[in-house]
Amino acid sequence: MNSVFQPLSVEPHDILHSLLQSPSPAPRLNEVGQVAEAADGIAIVGGLERALSDEVLEFESGAMGIVLDLEPDRLGVVLLGPSDRVSVGERVIRSHRVVSTKVGEALLGRVVDALGNPSDGRRPLKSSSSHPVEAEAPAILARRAISRPLATGIKAIDAAVPIGLGQRQLVIGDRQTGKTSICVDAILNQTSTDVICIYCATGQRGDAVAKVIGAVRKSGMMDRTIIMAAGDEEAAGLAYVAPYAAMTIAEYFAAKGRDVLVVLDDLTHHARSYRELSLLLRRPPGREAFPGDIFYIHARLLERAGQFTDTVGGGSITALAIVETQAENLSAYIPTNLISITDGQVYLSPRLVRKNQFPAVDLGKSVSRVGGKAQSPAFRSVAGNLRVTLSQFEELEDFARFGTRLDDATRARLTRGAAVRGALRQAERDPMPAIEQLAVLTAANGGVFDGLNESEATMLMGRLRQAARTDLGDIAKRIGEGAALDGAAHERIVAIAQSLRDATGSVDAPDA
Repeated sequence: MNSVFQPLSVEPHDILHSLLQSPSPAPRLNEVGQVAEAADGIAIVGGLERALSDEVLEFESGAMGIVLDLEPDRLGVVLLGPSDRVSVGERVIRSHRVVSTKVGEALLGRVVDALGNPSDGRRPLKSSSSHPVEAEAPAILARRAISRPLATGIKAIDAAVPIGLGQRQLVIGDRQTGKTSICVDAILNQTSTDVICIYCATGQRGDAVAKVIGAVRKSGMMDRTIIMAAGDEEAAGLAYVAPYAAMTIAEYFAAKGRDVLVVLDDLTHHARSYRELSLLLRRPPGREAFPGDIFYIHARLLERAGQFTDTVGGGSITALAIVETQAENLSAYIPTNLISITDGQVYLSPRLVRKNQFPAVDLGKSVSRVGGKAQSPAFRSVAGNLRVTLSQFEELEDFARFGTRLDDATRARLTRGAAVRGALRQAERDPMPAIEQLAVLTAANGGVFDGLNESEATMLMGRLRQAARTDLGDIAKRIGEGAALDGAAHERIVAIAQSLRDATGSVDAPDA
């Protein structure tokens, strides 16, 4: 019977020799670590002696994390997902890459997470590349002076606290004072511009983000808007990464010469997320238990905004950073840090909210350190009188509470100040074009709204806005070309507003 085993035609030593002589890939050393501890949002890993700071680690369970702490015998890792997937003892390997987010035109109109992955239930992204979320801020020689305005459509901001393209502006105030509403209105007002908008929600509730998405879609701005959401129900690591990822996406478009508006809502939650991670990693706590580098994490984020030269694309990144205060305490740790980093702040006062003044912009505590250079001459001619009138009115208003007998001139200033403050009222989700804002503010400074109650003033403002759209097209064109509001245009606007008031017949018209 023949054996099934046939003799080899080639000797074994010849096979080994050919294998040793054949080309082969270079050997790669791959370290394997082990999870020593796993807590809420963090993991302590041992055995990875060559891991680098900010490197992404891959866990056996499929989770990912960022190396935040480097110590001789342990790594402090921030998890980019739920910590219940990570168990003690499981293996961890290095990825040899830093944390990145997806960028590209495909993100426009989408809702994504902190890593750029779509979370709106729609189709996957067609084409996109990945960029590291951390990047060095452009040098001084790569920046230009801010010279172009960013129109928000809000009278109190465009006239008195102007914002320029490339500016870093803080929106600060207590809870429920309308901070998010102002920033969303600024996004909605970009329908007539080419500005790309990125709304980054950090630590916000899902229903609040859904309202923002609904408002943007209703306005028709969704095609030029990216919504990045890292909700309060998600891992603290994603909330920490989200603002940097949003800035990375903005840098992609700015490098192509585009203007980008980034809304960071809000950096108070971002700081709290970082404090939570730092305390879990046993970092030494500092003031208010925040780690010592809390200023640096926000400085290196906001310094990436600006107006850039053609050597780096020629685009701009405008950052509207929201921060929450408690009991109007502007001297708290995080607010003072951010005030010192940014180029100005829009302060929303709960005192004005209680007076039903929306938007509740306190012009006495709001400032724009660079936007005035980009403000159009037409708004500049209105802003000076606006601030003076309101500051005098607030001083006299406090004085009049004591019941002191006032002379006629003081009563006239109180009446005019109340009318001007009322003219700054604006409905939510109703950004106004420049000509409508200027018509209302010029009429208020001219005394047309003096003596009207709130409902009458609102009705007259609506009619004046309609008249501005139909009868002031030539003035709107000159304003768009950069012309100032001259005396003839001022008198014409006041005359139109006065005729509209006379037509209502509700209150005797005062002298303009």
